[in-house]
Amino acid sequence: MFERNANVALNVSDEGSGAPVLLIHGVGADLESWDGVLTHLSPDRRYIRYDQRGHGLSRRTPGPYSLDDLSGDAVALLDHLGLARASIVGFSLGGLVAQSIALNHPDRVASLTLVSTVAGRTAEEQTRVDARAETLAQEGALTHLSNAVDRWFTPEFIASHPEVLEARRRKSMLNDPDCYVAAYRVLAGSDLGDQLHRITAPTQIMTGENDIGSNPRMSRFIHDRITGSELHILPRLKHSVLLEAPDQIGGLIEPFLAKYIDR
Repeated sequence: MFERNANVALNVSDEGSGAPVLLIHGVGADLESWDGVLTHLSPDRRYIRYDQRGHGLSRRTPGPYSLDDLSGDAVALLDHLGLARASIVGFSLGGLVAQSIALNHPDRVASLTLVSTVAGRTAEEQTRVDARAETLAQEGALTHLSNAVDRWFTPEFIASHPEVLEARRRKSMLNDPDCYVAAYRVLAGSDLGDQLHRITAPTQIMTGENDIGSNPRMSRFIHDRITGSELHILPRLKHSVLLEAPDQIGGLIEPFLAKYIDR
């Protein structure tokens, strides 16, 4: 457990040796959401995961949260571990945190991987995510998750892997409701689109072809603004690519890390 201050203590997993990679999960999840992806990455690196504030086994830090709070947690963790730089991999909200780190602490980022994340929302997209945030605040996680299943997973995966959906539901329900809302409001209320042109780290961007909330248009928007970035649109997939397609995600991240940080 890394105790940043009196209010923030983060549950951390730090495994392996070699080039460090920091993996940041999304809203309502925890560090275990990377388990499947890690089985497709080289063991010859140091993989650092943590439960974001208010999530998993981390302290139930009262909200509201800001994006600066969340990215500050990540940078403070790197400081605590004595790491000057790391490759940053972020999913959804974690991708927003990763963008913030790359913009505000560019010297700390060896490479950047943005998975199913957001930037450059249209007015219509902003209205939809604001409505989801209000539903979560008013009706709770169960309603939010029930509404999200069709947005997160393909019909085939829903039919063939009910145990994965049930495990995701159980994990989300363990979250403190106020912390869950506080984190989701950061996702809903943050957009770094007008700053992305300043990112200089080698960057890889990916999302599902049928992801509604972190859609291909947004990923192309990010790609167009980060010079030299790589873009991957994953056929048929929706939002929860870490759970539904860890082999595809790992298969893209592995050669990217090998190219940029294993030299």
